[in-house]
Amino acid sequence: MRVIIFSWEFPPRIVGELANYVRALAVQLVKNNVEPYVVTYHDYLTGPYEEPKGTKTYRVTNPVRTHIGVLTWVLTLNQEVERAAANIYYKSNKQIDLIDTHDWHFIPAAVTLKKALNLPFIYSVESLEEHRSHGANSPFNMAIKSIEWLGLYEAKKVIVKSEWMQDEVTRIYKVPIDKIKVIPPKSTTWMKEILETYKSVIGGSVSEWLTN
Repeated sequence: MRVIIFSWEFPPRIVGELANYVRALAVQLVKNNVEPYVVTYHDYLTGPYEEPKGTKTYRVTNPVRTHIGVLTWVLTLNQEVERAAANIYYKSNKQIDLIDTHDWHFIPAAVTLKKALNLPFIYSVESLEEHRSHGANSPFNMAIKSIEWLGLYEAKKVIVKSEWMQDEVTRIYKVPIDKIKVIPPKSTTWMKEILETYKSVIGGSVSEWLTN
């Protein structure tokens, strides 16, 4: 199994908890015979790199240097994310099974690749705009919410880390409950459930990828 992971932060660039979570996910995937490619952002460390524990990373930077806000930064950066993911796809002889997109930032790239290359994607929700900017309904906030909605609509599966977040995704965006999978990161079955969710998206049995 080959998986491309989208995350706007990844060590050494650490903004919050997501960076270390994605690193731990990638390391565990390698241990379970999955080949992960992490496409992420860095302002000057760019290009492909193989991490010490087997994860392959591809860091991109934004070709547009000046921005009025995070929204324009994200939308222009998505073009580079698409380019990097397409390069990985073709260099692997089109043997990529799915994309796991963490948080809203790279949803546009995931949707484009789904349509262009027939690559299914999972939306792994880290947070929601309604919680980050509670009650805010400016055009800026609504634009981000529309990207979140797009990801939740187009994703084959949605992964959340708690039942509370599952309830919020359902309440705010009316996502069908059977599309959402709750996988707490500290659960003893965390990786097994991640792999099962991946396999539910691409089809087949997970047993051949589990090492334990």
